[in-house]
Amino acid sequence: MGMLGLLRNHCFFSLPSRPAVTRGVGLPDRDHLEAAGHVCLLKDACDLESSSEIARFIEAENLEAALALHLYRGGRLLRGHGIPFGIIFGGTDLNEDVNHREKNEVMGKVLEEARFAVAFTESMKEAAQTQWPHARGKIYVQSQGVVTVPNAAFSWDTFLRRSGINQSADNLYIFLLVCGLRQVKDPLYLVDVFSEWHREEPNVYMVIAGPAVDPVFTREVKARVKRTAGVRLLGEMPQEDLHAALKNCFAVVNSSVSEGMSAAILEEFAQLAKRLVRDPALEKEIVANGREYVRRYHSWQAERDTYQHLVRTLERGVGE
Repeated sequence: MGMLGLLRNHCFFSLPSRPAVTRGVGLPDRDHLEAAGHVCLLKDACDLESSSEIARFIEAENLEAALALHLYRGGRLLRGHGIPFGIIFGGTDLNEDVNHREKNEVMGKVLEEARFAVAFTESMKEAAQTQWPHARGKIYVQSQGVVTVPNAAFSWDTFLRRSGINQSADNLYIFLLVCGLRQVKDPLYLVDVFSEWHREEPNVYMVIAGPAVDPVFTREVKARVKRTAGVRLLGEMPQEDLHAALKNCFAVVNSSVSEGMSAAILEEFAQLAKRLVRDPALEKEIVANGREYVRRYHSWQAERDTYQHLVRTLERGVGE
């Protein structure tokens, strides 16, 4: 995944490389920038792989500034075009690409030109400053804001039927894993655990929802899930439906080999998940604590204020 964003007479342009299964996937919400008077355009970064394509696009649209998600995948496309830009680190930048010498060098040069860089966590900022000391002073920390728009007309029963789960919703425990089907997300990590648990308690399921990002790996996932009890696979869902499904499921799980934002699944996951099923008081406590954590550390308003401020630094570069 790589995204870019460009300003054209107060026009913000962002390039998601694939359809997002959740809002944002790293870039600030489009509303943040439109609220500040920018017009936002969306385009796939994979369609603009060369510098000459970017140059033609900048000229054709009279673009004046830029924002990129992923220091390497997005930021490298903006070098040398003479427009002010900022970047937002992706987990891949600091967990994988940094270990490749050539990519590391390119990312360092991107940071030399960037007006600012945004990390989601203090640890990401520290890692970036260790790799590229010259970027100290231009790296900001802004956690991702959280906002959901669940579809009011969403039918949980229909979702269950689509998932091949023909049981009463009243006594089900659905664990939902949302991810694009690619190896780095490791969606098969918990398959055997849930299969064994489902055999013990047939009302427990794991449902994997997300687009087929890697066609070869997707075939592997489909084949594995098809022969595994208690695990179901759905394709990509509209964002509003996905948010409603997240609201209705018992718990959301995440799995990733390389993840820059969320905590890794613990080895004792099954033990803790079973405790959660059997302890309603614990469930309520976790939900309440989670809401408070999101309110305090993932404020949508705080994210808006940060990006509106940072984009103003790009505007000051227009015409210089």
